[in-house]
Amino acid sequence: MDAYFAEFVGTAILILLGNGVVANVLLADTKGHQAGWIVITAGWSMAVFAAVLCVGQFSGAHINPAVTIGTAVAGKFSWGLVPGYIIAQMLGGIVGGALVYFFYQPHYSATQATDLKLATFCTAPNIRRLPWNLFCEAVATFVLIYAVLLMADPTFSIAETSDEVTIGLGSIGALPVALIVLSIGLSLGGTTGYAINPARDLGPRLAHAILPIPGKGDNDWAYAPIPVLGPILGAIAAALLYRAHELLGLT
Repeated sequence: MDAYFAEFVGTAILILLGNGVVANVLLADTKGHQAGWIVITAGWSMAVFAAVLCVGQFSGAHINPAVTIGTAVAGKFSWGLVPGYIIAQMLGGIVGGALVYFFYQPHYSATQATDLKLATFCTAPNIRRLPWNLFCEAVATFVLIYAVLLMADPTFSIAETSDEVTIGLGSIGALPVALIVLSIGLSLGGTTGYAINPARDLGPRLAHAILPIPGKGDNDWAYAPIPVLGPILGAIAAALLYRAHELLGLT
């Protein structure tokens, strides 16, 4: 599978399952209606697990422009691939958002609140203070990218030769990333909804703008730059700290 196509598919799966759990909790007359924040954070973490599991072997499963930019700044990814990855991720976000709408279409019709409909596509702050919201998104994404950069496969040493052998985790290697996202959602998600991924927010927000959703409100474009710029700033900060580790010989 082509790496760009893998990023498109992986991001679409991420949004289908991630925004799908939000729709299941927020929309009217669903089985999961009002199931709460724990269900949403658990669903999002498993969405990350599923997406990474499906496409990790083909593209590294960035499925997030912040990961792509952060790994490039850290020197772990080619800058030449960055534009293609981000375009694929954004398109995947749009398609994933559209799939959630088509899947839950009768429930969108049964839901009256326009803010709940929008929340199944993109994030919004509970207290709207844009500089602080930007800070929250940057800090949450910093944790994600810093952890990803420091992840390492386990190793063991062969006594006879003193060689160190790296043991790949295979498919289970997707689990640590999912647990990081779960931790971020539970601990840091209460302020802005922890977008921590520009494609996760902007892609579905564009889908919301395009789709003929009955009774939908506006797209809150005034807030839209926050879940794009915040994650990028957080990713760059994490990458620069990682590079400082390298300069100091700590990695």
